[in-house]
Amino acid sequence: MSSIPVTPRLWHRGTALAAAALMLAACSSSSSSSSSSSTGSSSQSASTSNSKHLTIAYLSFAVENSYDAPMLAAAQAAASDNNATLKVFDANNSPQTQYSQLQDVITSGQYNGIILQPIFGTGLIPLVQQAVAKGIKVVNMDQVLGPNYATDAPQVSGLAANVMFVPTEIGTKLGNMVVQACQSKNLSPCNVGYLYDIKASALDVAISGAFNKAIATDPGVKVVAQGQSFFSPTEGLTAVQNMLQANANLNLIVGSDQGIEGGVQAVAAKHLTGKVILVGYGASAAALAGVASGAWYGDVAQAPASEGRLAVQALIKALRNGQNSGGVDPVAQLPDNGIVTTANVSQFTAEWPG
Repeated sequence: MSSIPVTPRLWHRGTALAAAALMLAACSSSSSSSSSSSTGSSSQSASTSNSKHLTIAYLSFAVENSYDAPMLAAAQAAASDNNATLKVFDANNSPQTQYSQLQDVITSGQYNGIILQPIFGTGLIPLVQQAVAKGIKVVNMDQVLGPNYATDAPQVSGLAANVMFVPTEIGTKLGNMVVQACQSKNLSPCNVGYLYDIKASALDVAISGAFNKAIATDPGVKVVAQGQSFFSPTEGLTAVQNMLQANANLNLIVGSDQGIEGGVQAVAAKHLTGKVILVGYGASAAALAGVASGAWYGDVAQAPASEGRLAVQALIKALRNGQNSGGVDPVAQLPDNGIVTTANVSQFTAEWPG
């Protein structure tokens, strides 16, 4: 059996779950499509009264996480404001658990709608299609639900909304910022250390591919070292220590905020603070503080609390009015398209600690 790449996030979470993803794929291929008349009646699809209290299943892949916690809190607040209650299902980073939870939600007949933060998106598509066929409104959030990592457009027919960041856009923004940083220091060559999060994941393949295309516009920018942070400052510290040990002429390190947090420590230990440029993505509190102080060159924003709020609002609209929202970009209204620099960092508010 060929290996299947693990889908995002796993972002900001930990080690890859390739084996579990394989198990999930096997489950999805043999899942039943049993229907329940009670589910159809409870979903109320487009005709739900504005006064009716709604019960929403919220499928998180990891509740106890610094990135996911503000997402859930914002979703719960939005639900409360709209006469709705969230029932939270925590998969705790297990694709198999999440698959079973989604199955149970669909067959229970207890939920008007579903908000899904997938671990292994393609493995959940048959179940999402089953839910839609039953008349249950589904909003995908934060992660890719489908094979295309270059769009925020829904990839499952009938999806009420797709609220997420586009991985290839993150890679392109990172690459453009790295080119700008190297040029601002007149570095040619500019030797770059690239921190993957989980190198084998489909998410990292998409981000790094777009990053490499962006830096190709400047032949002087070259990736000379690679490592993995697993979205952990501790792992990032080790990875950057190894990079610096093997590459004394490293000019710049780029990766997710957690990885760069570890990189800050490694750079300081080598007395290279201010000499090695740091570029991150996430717009965490740690990143914004780093950019504001000048310790980080810049950052690419993400907004998890906004994701949670927008996902609930889109689902409420679908349930109350029958209106689907299509693709929803959480950073669309941020300054400079979510590119954080020393010039504009005061205009950003961190939505998670890092």
